[in-house]
Amino acid sequence: MPTPTGPPAAATTKRAERPRRGEVLELVVERLAHGGAGVARRDRYVVFVEGAFPGERVRAEVTRAKRDFANARAVEVLDPSPDRGPIRCDHEGGECPGSPWQPLRYERQLQYKHELAEDALRRIGGFEDFEMEPIVPAVDPWRYRNKMEYTFGPPAGEPAGGSTAGRLKLGFHARGRWDTVNDARDCMLASERSNAVRNAVRDWCAAQGLSAYDRRAQDGLLRNLVVREGRNTGDLQMRLVTSAGDFEVDALADDLRARFPGASFLWSRLEGPAGSTQGGVTEVVTGEERFRERLGDLEFSISSEAFFQTNTEMAERLYGLAAEYAALTGTERVYDLFCGIGTLSLTLALRAGELWAVEISEEAVADAIRNAELNEVEHAHFFAGDVRDALRPLAERAPRPDVVVVDPPRAGLSKKMVHRLLEVRPRRVVYVSCNPTTLAPNAAQMAAEGYRLVKVRAVDMFPHTPHIECVALIEREDSGA
Repeated sequence: MPTPTGPPAAATTKRAERPRRGEVLELVVERLAHGGAGVARRDRYVVFVEGAFPGERVRAEVTRAKRDFANARAVEVLDPSPDRGPIRCDHEGGECPGSPWQPLRYERQLQYKHELAEDALRRIGGFEDFEMEPIVPAVDPWRYRNKMEYTFGPPAGEPAGGSTAGRLKLGFHARGRWDTVNDARDCMLASERSNAVRNAVRDWCAAQGLSAYDRRAQDGLLRNLVVREGRNTGDLQMRLVTSAGDFEVDALADDLRARFPGASFLWSRLEGPAGSTQGGVTEVVTGEERFRERLGDLEFSISSEAFFQTNTEMAERLYGLAAEYAALTGTERVYDLFCGIGTLSLTLALRAGELWAVEISEEAVADAIRNAELNEVEHAHFFAGDVRDALRPLAERAPRPDVVVVDPPRAGLSKKMVHRLLEVRPRRVVYVSCNPTTLAPNAAQMAAEGYRLVKVRAVDMFPHTPHIECVALIEREDSGA
């Protein structure tokens, strides 16, 4: 037998060249990935491109390069998609960091979200035989947010603590930057009233020469402004978040009350370098500590730091869909896991025989109990605890639910949580998900333990963003037993 010559076959396969950070590539985007980035290839090497849509040829700057893929951001669109349009928000820098899909035609956004949700269930979950119902579009894709968190920043090139009269920024962090704030003038996701509040606070603080907080130097006073609205009640709450220190807070409150009669103004003071708007000491300067909102026939009293769905109109449709999937007739026992302040719980309780709900936050549970009393719902019971540890004690107190509703955070359920959930053997599981890529493996684990994914429907809670909310119905195979 002759001796082989030349390199072995494996050596002839050359690994695709990895680009360098900061290198600018010309790429054609093939499709969208979960999370909203465009997917392009440089030979066999995958590049995820922020700010680019399928079919577009772009110049993209590499922000991170790994062995098998890179992340990049589009710096120039050479051949735009026919679905690309102008950005309607008016922000410094010409972009809206909170709505990266804003240039994409809304009908195309809906199509991509539907397809991405279905892809996750089929490709990650391995499901084939289930019904993917049409996506529920937003009531209005513009000015839908009932809560906005704005960040203060100093003028470009000036440190915190300097003179900022007339030039103080109040807006959003530039995309991918924690140290740069772009001033906002008109955000099309916020109501006109929320925009007016932001501009009024910025102008007043600038006229007073107040300084923006600098996280790097840990210096400066002004950190954030949180604006919350009751879309169905008209309530308005403004909460200014600052570092420890003092200023003419009563004068600011008087100015805002004159511009926005009946509004509440709160002042939170935080210590240390925390990047959150929560914690510290909060003082009610004028008005009420809580604001009110209605969902359907229910009224909710919401504390200043409590979570509430940011799209009121679509929350009504999301919860209505969950109730439809639960198929309650008035006699069932329902568990609601991760119940928050009781918004979905009380919606279900109106149709159930009894409801038992769990939430890890004691403050949220206190809100839920208060909301049950406010709506005179006596057969809803709320408990504080970690779902992972609370399910077994709950099952001893209220055995075998007919329906379990679960609305976990983006990370989904751990395998242990899924196992504990299935120990109580509900006939139906209604899974409200804000991340189809974690819903899919959770549903697959349930399917391996005797359950069937029946149907799924996406709900567009967050237009102009890649975030996908959906509801899944999962039934026990022997649910007739």
